[in-house]
Amino acid sequence: MGIFTRFRDIVNSNINSMLDKAEDPEKLIRLMIQEMEDTLIEMKASCAGAIAARKKSGRAFREAGNRVADWSAKAELAVSKGREDLAREALLEKRRYADTLSALEKEQQQLDDVVSQYQGDMLQLEDKLTKAREKQRALVQRHIHAQKKTIAQQQIRHAGSGDAVLRFEQFENRIERMEAEADLVNVARKPSLEDQFTKLVSDEEIEKELAAIKAKASTPSH
Repeated sequence: MGIFTRFRDIVNSNINSMLDKAEDPEKLIRLMIQEMEDTLIEMKASCAGAIAARKKSGRAFREAGNRVADWSAKAELAVSKGREDLAREALLEKRRYADTLSALEKEQQQLDDVVSQYQGDMLQLEDKLTKAREKQRALVQRHIHAQKKTIAQQQIRHAGSGDAVLRFEQFENRIERMEAEADLVNVARKPSLEDQFTKLVSDEEIEKELAAIKAKASTPSH
């Protein structure tokens, strides 16, 4: 595939559509970027060659112009000296260089057009390459986000059925044991002096009430 064919394919391609259809969009965008970079390198090399040819043509053009002027001056000199034969020879040389000058002028125009075309094409390709790289960064970020999300989901699932739940249950059992031990301490605690006196008063009242019931029961009814 030639450089210009590749260039047209790249510029006319719809990157988004191609990526949407690709099984592995990250791999595809890498290949596309590599193709763009390779094509851009070739275009820059070709453009540099055209610029070098333009400079060489420019030097030849100036040299031909100087030779036209030189042979024109020689023809005038020959006429002034009465040497029409030499003047004719000089004019023939002048015409030859004038033809070369005309051809070089056309060549320079063509090379100018080629360089201009290369520069325009490279701008288009660089713009396409910039967009492709932006797309690549977006795809990479999406991939990283998806990986992080997957890892987070795995951690959540692991926490739901693994060590975290077991540790929570162990902690809960420990709290329950501590509460039970506290209840046992309260049961086994020795009554205070105030508690003992309160109990005595309560017991005395019970005894008085019991005695009253007995007395009433032993009294014969009339």
